[in-house]
Amino acid sequence: QVHLVESGGGLVQAGGSLRLSCALSGRTLSFYAMGWFRQAPGKEREFVARLSRSGLATWHADSVKGRFTISRENAENTVYLQMTDLKPDDTAVYYCAADESTFGSSQPDDIDYWGKGTLVTVSS
Repeated sequence: QVHLVESGGGLVQAGGSLRLSCALSGRTLSFYAMGWFRQAPGKEREFVARLSRSGLATWHADSVKGRFTISRENAENTVYLQMTDLKPDDTAVYYCAADESTFGSSQPDDIDYWGKGTLVTVSS
């Protein structure tokens, strides 16, 4: 059974930075393409960033491009989301996602495993 546990969320002022971590247990991280999604109150879950199984390809949503960076450390079975220049619109619960496909997906319905989420609040 695969488990994903996110950490690193919190309250930060606009313009600040946070780094989210996602620890995978139950299997080796290299078996999965990994991603981050977020869900703001009253909104649907949306794609933020994803990274291929090899780690060689990444994709970021236009809304976070240039500010957020996804990365993985297979030796630690951990995926990271470095977030800089945070804006109030980035306020959401951030979810880690694992996908058994090679390149992952930007569609929530395609995801195989989810974490429980970590809350990020950006104050203005």
